[in-house]
Amino acid sequence: MQIVLEGKNALVGGSSKGLGWAIATSLAAAGAQVTLMARDSKSLAALAAQLPTPTGQKHTFLTVDFSDFEGLKKQVSPYFSNHQVDILINNTQGPKAGHAQTLKISDYQEAFDLLFKCAVYITDKALIGMQQRRWGRIINVASITVKEPLPHLALSNSMRAALVTWAKSLAVDVAAHGITVNNILTGYFDTDRLTALIEEQARQRQSSAANIREQLQNQVPMRRLGNPEEYGALATFLASNQAGYITGTSIPIDGGLLRSF
Repeated sequence: MQIVLEGKNALVGGSSKGLGWAIATSLAAAGAQVTLMARDSKSLAALAAQLPTPTGQKHTFLTVDFSDFEGLKKQVSPYFSNHQVDILINNTQGPKAGHAQTLKISDYQEAFDLLFKCAVYITDKALIGMQQRRWGRIINVASITVKEPLPHLALSNSMRAALVTWAKSLAVDVAAHGITVNNILTGYFDTDRLTALIEEQARQRQSSAANIREQLQNQVPMRRLGNPEEYGALATFLASNQAGYITGTSIPIDGGLLRSF
């Protein structure tokens, strides 16, 4: 099966590294014109020039700070006045780790703004054009912890669960317009974010990062961490015409880690 996204425009959040960059690269390789979205404009300019251009696309970038909701609105609103978005990837950096009893109300508010409000705001902007064109793909980067929460990730557990249930509601509302809304439930992928979480766990347990990494890998039936390119391939499929009848779903990509179904 060959996925062709020529003529489609994609806006990819958190795309300066990790899973966001893998998604952006895969979409571009399939022919989509990509706008990278993160907070380091210097890095984004260089990365946009590195994206594949099989159909002569002109990739660009949008500088936003997902941790500054008011500032994000000022950057995002003008962008949608001048750009068409057919494929939206809602992805941000993760909130800090922490157990439920160690976190403050302000921590939950910050995580809510980061993981939920930003996604809803950007999606609402994208939906205007998608509904007019009667075609659109909204893909939310979530986590397997919405099904099986991890105690030390209370903020991510809570806010990503809210995002996933909101997406299910939205999928029903926009399905008749040819727009799909899906969530990817992320397992353990070899990214900077996972490395940071591993190092934090190592400090708390007075262990080595290598030991914690090995323990994580041993929990996965495939006995390895995920490759970001594998993640990009799933997102690209969900963005394609071939996935036009898939909506309102939450698809795990975790090497079999989830025990529930």
